[in-house]
Amino acid sequence: MAVCETCGNDYYMAFEVRTVGGGSHTFDSFECAIHKLAPVCEHCGTRIVGHGSEVSGRFYCCAHCARSADAAAGSEIRDAVGAYPG
Repeated sequence: MAVCETCGNDYYMAFEVRTVGGGSHTFDSFECAIHKLAPVCEHCGTRIVGHGSEVSGRFYCCAHCARSADAAAGSEIRDAVGAYPG
């Protein structure tokens, strides 16, 4: 069994996540992995689970947060959700 590095649970179905930088992390759930590894939106503070948006080296969960935090740079960001061609 392995111990989750976020919550400390010793769980027989724990899994390991390896990062590009060579780090290795052990978790008992995706929730714990997200809590430990996912970046935080610099506007609203939510964990960024999807692709998110990066503007000038800052990460946001969506285009709305990017525009709210940095109107000039954020105005270049577009959400694909609900967008229709034409």
